Amino acid sequence: MENIILVIHLILAICLIGVVLLQRSEGGGLGIGGGGGVMTGRQAATALGKLTWAFAIAFLATSITLTIIATQNSASDSVLDQLGIEAPADDDAGDALLPPASPLLPPSSGEAPALPPRADE
Repeated sequence: MENIILVIHLILAICLIGVVLLQRSEGGGLGIGGGGGVMTGRQAATALGKLTWAFAIAFLATSITLTIIATQNSASDSVLDQLGIEAPADDDAGDALLPPASPLLPPSSGEAPALPPRADE
């Protein structure tokens, strides 16, 4: 089901891009050229505007649907559950994840902020 909605979503995205590019812009762009035809320029602009709105609403609907499906699929699982890693049992395990202190770092002097080095020369 998710794959079908995803394919529809991608098709809607391509159609939305195409319809937006076909619209006449202020500077000409890729807009529909003038000239005769079944529809006048104003009618074509109105039809493309309505089509753009329809594609945009359908695109947003499929986006929300895909988000809901993804949330339901991931609500029960964690990435750590999929890897098979057990959570640490005690609270001191967080300190084990920190890297060891480097001898290149200046020693911490309690709560006071670090002072800049002095230039004695």
